[in-house]
Amino acid sequence: MPTDPQSALITIQAGLAQLSTLIVSYSFSAVGAVILLVVGYLVAGLAERSIYAGLGHIHGFDETLRHFFSQVVRYAILILVVIMVLGQFGVQTASIIAAIGAAGLAIGLALQGTLQNIAAGIMLLALRPFRIGEYVEVGAIAGTIEEIGLFATKLRSVDGVYVMAPNSTLWNQPVRNFTRNGVRRTDVTLSIGSWNDIDRAQKTLLAIAAAEKRIRREPAPIAFVANLGDTTVSLTLRYWTSAADYFSTQIDMTKRAKQAFDTEGISIPLPPPEMPAPEARKQ
Repeated sequence: MPTDPQSALITIQAGLAQLSTLIVSYSFSAVGAVILLVVGYLVAGLAERSIYAGLGHIHGFDETLRHFFSQVVRYAILILVVIMVLGQFGVQTASIIAAIGAAGLAIGLALQGTLQNIAAGIMLLALRPFRIGEYVEVGAIAGTIEEIGLFATKLRSVDGVYVMAPNSTLWNQPVRNFTRNGVRRTDVTLSIGSWNDIDRAQKTLLAIAAAEKRIRREPAPIAFVANLGDTTVSLTLRYWTSAADYFSTQIDMTKRAKQAFDTEGISIPLPPPEMPAPEARKQ
């Protein structure tokens, strides 16, 4: 059938009117989306700087946590802005939120171990069972803390070995911090022959402790009999020193105790002589 020119014109005019309406509508949506993106980006940056600066006023708050929490706030605002922009174009935001939740759950299950390390890192940085420069022992891991990250902690062992330990490993075990209290007790034990004057040996140990400036006067050093053997007496010199001087003082006091015993004529028992072999005795 031939098309009526007037009807065709009316149809074209209606289509153009609908198209112009859509263009105007989407133009407003596009302008609104651009405004939302710009404002959201500025607000996210402002919120990040504000959170970072605000946490900086909290005494002792870790620098890593400041960056972490400020970044979390920033990206949370940006994600919210993107969802609002998609809503401007008629996209169902509820389905987007559900998809983000499902994706987050899947990622969380896939990265369960990594997320445990992040959670443990946050707890370590917040509660501070150890700090950089402190010597700690956690299970089979021991060393001086060099860096505390969100995923792992770096240590240096006493023999200079580099150690990287996952934060979840350090968080789930008791921590022995040898530096935190600032002072440590040290025991230096030596064995002398049972025929020596024990009182004289004790006074000798206390004298060398009194001459050492690194040893604290309170609590006062003490010397006591630690063990009795058949022909030996074990004497222990117990004193307190700063954690930084622990090893050097222990080494020096062990050497000085031996030298002082030699000067005072206090003898250290020799090991029993080796028995000759049966073949040598027969000869």
